[in-house]
Amino acid sequence: MILGAALVAGALSLFLYNTRQEQAAEQSSQQLMPILIEEIQEQQQSGQAPTTYEQPVGTPIEHLDPEAFEMTEVEIDGYLYIGYLSIPSAGLELPVMSDWDYTRLRVAPCRYCGSVRGEDLVIMAHNYARHFGGLSSLSEGDSVTFTDMDGITTVYQVVAHDILQPTAVEEMTSGDFDLTLFTCTYGGRSRVTVYCDLVQDD
Repeated sequence: MILGAALVAGALSLFLYNTRQEQAAEQSSQQLMPILIEEIQEQQQSGQAPTTYEQPVGTPIEHLDPEAFEMTEVEIDGYLYIGYLSIPSAGLELPVMSDWDYTRLRVAPCRYCGSVRGEDLVIMAHNYARHFGGLSSLSEGDSVTFTDMDGITTVYQVVAHDILQPTAVEEMTSGDFDLTLFTCTYGGRSRVTVYCDLVQDD
């Protein structure tokens, strides 16, 4: 009985800890979004930010200058951000950090690798309810947009789902899709992965 009580107490403590982490992450994202949008507006008003990419997204990679793959970064509260992700069907607008580590992931989704212009952007986040906890519920055809720190918005749509093992790095970063979103399953044994492709202008 004592052992059982200890296990229940441990499980409750873990649940409360995870709940606090999730609430803190949601609050951080909510507080960051207006700051991020203001930073984008300031970039645009300064006249230094381009209003569109010099060569449209979808231009063959081999025709792009290497500098085209670099994304503008802006520092907020000690972290670098590359823009924000919008998933209307899930009611989400989330800031995206330039680099990832486990500390950063407790604040906001992070770029795992790639770029918009490289058509291989991969974004990761914890499975918090207001981060990527609802990825598996997205449907093919759902719209996903990414707005960079220059204020340029790129539109994607969901084309496929997968469940990958943590060791499946090549499948995650192969560049076969223009945008990849992923998060851990509960327990962390697998990765819920959503693949998106660019919506081309007619």
